[in-house]
Amino acid sequence: MDSHRARIALSCFSLCITSVLVTGGCGSSSALLPAALPEAFPTLTPFQPQATDLENPNTSQVPSVVEPTFTPFPTRFVVSENLYTPAQILSAGSNIDMNVLAVYNPLTGLPVGDPSLLNRRPMVIKITNAPDSVRPQSGLTLADIVYEYYIEWGDTRFIAVMYGNDSPFVGPVRSGRYFDEHVARMYNAFLVFKFADPREFSYLKDSTLKDFLVVPGNSGCPPFVIGPAARDSYNNIFFNTSRWAACAASKGVDNSPQVLRGGFFSDEALDSDLAVTRIFTRYSVYSYNYWQYDPITHKYFRYQEANDMVKGKQEVYAALSDLQTGLPVTADNVAMIFVPYIFKSQNEAEDEIYHIDLIDSGNAYVFRDGLAVPARWNRLEENQPMLLTSLTGDPIYLRPGRTFYEVIGTSSTYTQDGSDWKFYFATP
Repeated sequence: MDSHRARIALSCFSLCITSVLVTGGCGSSSALLPAALPEAFPTLTPFQPQATDLENPNTSQVPSVVEPTFTPFPTRFVVSENLYTPAQILSAGSNIDMNVLAVYNPLTGLPVGDPSLLNRRPMVIKITNAPDSVRPQSGLTLADIVYEYYIEWGDTRFIAVMYGNDSPFVGPVRSGRYFDEHVARMYNAFLVFKFADPREFSYLKDSTLKDFLVVPGNSGCPPFVIGPAARDSYNNIFFNTSRWAACAASKGVDNSPQVLRGGFFSDEALDSDLAVTRIFTRYSVYSYNYWQYDPITHKYFRYQEANDMVKGKQEVYAALSDLQTGLPVTADNVAMIFVPYIFKSQNEAEDEIYHIDLIDSGNAYVFRDGLAVPARWNRLEENQPMLLTSLTGDPIYLRPGRTFYEVIGTSSTYTQDGSDWKFYFATP
């Protein structure tokens, strides 16, 4: 590993984020703030109560309306077969027939186009974000939930939770990490990855997740496939989720539907005076991004770094798109969660092999509808999903749709510059 690159990555927190495209200098008008938020001791309400008089707790009499699409990117690479456009939930006051039966995805709060897709175990799939040549990735706009976290040497990686949609290409798929175990357990999911460091791979194979690890083999089952774009071969392996059910059945793997305890969703805006237009996250000089809020679609659009800020280069951003769908990468909710990044040995510290402890609780910010809410994340048991609450312990209602989690260290800091919020990743 490049020690010079590591030193630069670890010193990146003194730099400032200043504008949308190409800028220089430090433009923040606020002092650097610690990650700590006011202390609160929430009374946990772990999961949203489900209706007891319905055979399927995710079924109810509500409208199902197709979400408008926006395609600013070229679509010549789009594989349209088997793609599904999610639906938006409208409020009860809308002029829509309320007697339309809809089946809801508990991970998004949205009606699903094909309810049979929920009759299975979810998949959490590792998607690379570096080097820049891997972009655009495939499948991020079809995921129900996405996590981004720091891996090592300045780079980040995504975990896409795939449940309500299928895609012939999700990836490029890359290696596993210790943190992936938390996400797989939260959703009782298969963990799809392209092998791992021997220490981490041995740990996963020795865990109770061993029967749900999905790695490349010597045949078309598991259904890892070569990607549609010209990339280096190491970064051109994808996963076909639509073929996984048949493969799992042939191998006798348990792909039965799981009890997924849903989150809290509402299309009513949160009560907050904290306006936010852009949410910047500086993981390193090699990996930085921002989310831009669009009040027309109520979505956040993702912009990713377009060059490394080394040797005097300034920050540059480009819109992030999805090669599979041709759509921009968007989120209906963005949650910034402060989680401990730790090493358990000197050997792991030298190689930057992190344990990211997403257990217990910690500080967070939830962003939706152009507003910010100080929050707490709570996950008190290994096999339960994460709950976001206010500082007084009330569940936070997310906007129905995709939630994107930025997982940053507990020592991370942030500034507020008008409606721009800028987070700087750091570990103890």
